[in-house]
Amino acid sequence: MERSRPTILRLRVFGLACGASFLLYLHRYTWNLVGPKIQEEFGFSNTQAGILFSLFYYTYAGGQIPSGLLVDRWGPHRFLSLIIAAWSAAIAAIGWTSDLVILGSLRLLFGAAQAGCYPALTKVTRSWFPVAGRTVYQGWIATTAGRAGGALSPIILGSLLMGSCGLSWQTAVGLLGVIGVGYGALFWNLFRNSPGEHPGVNQAERDLIAHGSIARDASAPRTFLPAGRAWRSLSLRYFVVQQFLDAGSDVAFVSLIGTYFLQARGFDITKTGWLASLPLWGGALGGIAGGWINDLLIHRTGRPRRVRSGVGCVGKVIGCVMLGFVARQENGVAAGLVLMAAKFFSDWSQPTVWGTCTDLGGRFSATVFAIINTAGTLGGVVMPVVFGLVLDAFTRRSESAGRMVAAIDWNPLFLLLAAMYLGSGLCWLLIDCTKSLDSEAAESVA
Repeated sequence: MERSRPTILRLRVFGLACGASFLLYLHRYTWNLVGPKIQEEFGFSNTQAGILFSLFYYTYAGGQIPSGLLVDRWGPHRFLSLIIAAWSAAIAAIGWTSDLVILGSLRLLFGAAQAGCYPALTKVTRSWFPVAGRTVYQGWIATTAGRAGGALSPIILGSLLMGSCGLSWQTAVGLLGVIGVGYGALFWNLFRNSPGEHPGVNQAERDLIAHGSIARDASAPRTFLPAGRAWRSLSLRYFVVQQFLDAGSDVAFVSLIGTYFLQARGFDITKTGWLASLPLWGGALGGIAGGWINDLLIHRTGRPRRVRSGVGCVGKVIGCVMLGFVARQENGVAAGLVLMAAKFFSDWSQPTVWGTCTDLGGRFSATVFAIINTAGTLGGVVMPVVFGLVLDAFTRRSESAGRMVAAIDWNPLFLLLAAMYLGSGLCWLLIDCTKSLDSEAAESVA
């Protein structure tokens, strides 16, 4: 009988979601190689190049909440397909313009289009995966696939396409963009908003997925999250602070770790490349572990509030301790491995973030993710300036052989990052994912 064996369309959706997350970071991290090329060709100063880079974050932050509202109202199918194609077209076009205004506009478009990806994927995981294993799926999609895309970006773009294949950076980036546009078309054809809308899903698979809140979502009207209800949620407020500290600290691993290995540890560019990628691989593995731990403990204890808060807090606290050990490592490779361990424990909280968004947000999960991701993006805007001020404050300049030499003490930066991890962990203890915003009772939360 058809009902005796569920179809496996949810696994296809899982693959599509992982692909979108991988592509998001693959394209975003191309700037590590594209940025210096553009700076050289346009003759930009470091400040001008930094401004061009930061344009991404303005539209990325501004597009989060509108994207979440649109996804909660109309679903992720057409939305995700269109934004994947849009950001892919934007990155392809960057290599083929010599106009500064157009270049800046493409950077803004790239950020705006990528803004809605993870809010939409949060909605996908809530609609397509059963509660019992949902956080494992979320860990693979959010952290493992995404971090892998970021880690492989310089290898695919630089080592493979520009190195082995001998392509110019413009052609290489254009090729990646064309692949992305094609993936958007594939997503449009293969994905649907929910199992009920997909003709290839049989009733047995719908029943399997429906263990949890899916049935309620299907019957509930598609509305926007009331602003007052969101504001009155103390858990959402602490969630916002947590994400600001989490994503703000993560900027150091994106923008400064390479400089740390080059300057403080004295490695050449080849060795620095793989050492700087270690934290990303640690984060990818942490995403797998965090999702598995969340679902295992929730299944065994039946206490999602304690599990979500506990896993988030413990990971950040261990990561805090790991960062404290970085400065004590005399060997640079050992320091890289400690940083990898720090990101492993820190990023096992990423599936916890997604799980908390689906628990706390209910049918408004995309909007909740958009709110906290906006906070994280603001951390990405603010903290690079703070990190720069810290490094400048602990820089000593001296004359050697007729030249001014700068020596940076990196220990205060790692102590600041450790403090941010600790603050993030404490916030997790104050977040109650069971006080769902998908309820009128949430209006009374003080």
